Amino acid sequence: MTDRQYDFVLFGATGFAGGLTAEYLARHAPRAARWALAGRDRRKLDAVRERLAAINPTCAALELLLADAADPAALARVARQSKVLITTVGPYALHGEPLLRACADAGTHYCDLTGEPEFVDAMWLKYQATAERTGAKLVHCCGFDSVPHDLGAYYTVLQLPTGVPLKLAGHVRASGGFSAGTYHSAINAFARARQYLKLNRERRLRETRPLQRRIGSLPARIRYDRALGSWVVPMPTIDPQIVKRSAAALDRYGPDFRYGHFLQIKQLSHVAALVGGVGALFAGAQFKLSREFLLARKSSGEGPSAQQREQGWFRVRFVGEGGGKRVVVDVKGGDPGYGETAKMLAESGLALAFDNLPPRAGQLTPVAAMGDALLVRLQRAGISFSLVEST
Repeated sequence: MTDRQYDFVLFGATGFAGGLTAEYLARHAPRAARWALAGRDRRKLDAVRERLAAINPTCAALELLLADAADPAALARVARQSKVLITTVGPYALHGEPLLRACADAGTHYCDLTGEPEFVDAMWLKYQATAERTGAKLVHCCGFDSVPHDLGAYYTVLQLPTGVPLKLAGHVRASGGFSAGTYHSAINAFARARQYLKLNRERRLRETRPLQRRIGSLPARIRYDRALGSWVVPMPTIDPQIVKRSAAALDRYGPDFRYGHFLQIKQLSHVAALVGGVGALFAGAQFKLSREFLLARKSSGEGPSAQQREQGWFRVRFVGEGGGKRVVVDVKGGDPGYGETAKMLAESGLALAFDNLPPRAGQLTPVAAMGDALLVRLQRAGISFSLVEST
């Protein structure tokens, strides 16, 4: 891709999460980086560029590329110009496919913020072969879904013996708001649960599994964990799927790898409220009128203030066992839904553009695509990966 005009292009910078990602890139992209902003509204792109120039004066020269998420020809032109496309335009099941297809066709690396399992599986089924042929790395889930969980599990595996069966459990605690895009994606995913199950079955039938290695799950049940001093509730998010796909891609996860993903909650009453709330959202998403009502509760482009984001935090505690050894690892960071998500996506795009990465192509997890390089980047950027116990 040495003849590409841009090292990376950010698509969706006029949205809330996209704006935060653009600001991070303005502060942290290499001085010599060649990059641009893409979107459908020239006036809004101008406003973003002006804001970035106040952070970094060199951003006044950023080029603005006009392209609508529903215009395949325009997206193809943008994809052919850049080494990497970074996109925050969701929900991805509704708006994401044309840009991903353009990247797969052009051999352009791609990263997004999706946490939508249906979108991820549909894109694998449609474009995996094309991306493998063109050399494109298509990397989903580069925000809080699922970077701290995927990289945290990988970091934990590195602390355990090689060549032995491994068991890992990730326990999530967090405080902070989540974006309208994440909320809308969840409601739409609930509404399309049947379609997702069909796609997932088809992917499992077509996907090649590692020979002589087993990848599976720990028992998923609500229980009280005395070591943690709290209740743990299975999290039906895309995160455990991403972790297990990384395990399938890398032999370092051992001959038999088992993973469980849980939300850590102190009080049983809060567990009941969570289960009831999620159940109500799922039920409401099944009907058009109630689904529209739920979607209207959160408007795209809105988000918390800088002060509110400053108060956000997350911790994922991993407990890993294997070969007679037990380790505890903590992954910690700030505001999960916005500040750290923008950081993770931006650093993923920079890694794809500038780092020496494994020679893999197709749809890849963050660990399979960027692994050690992204781990180093995030540690330098202030996200903590630490071994807190080893016995």
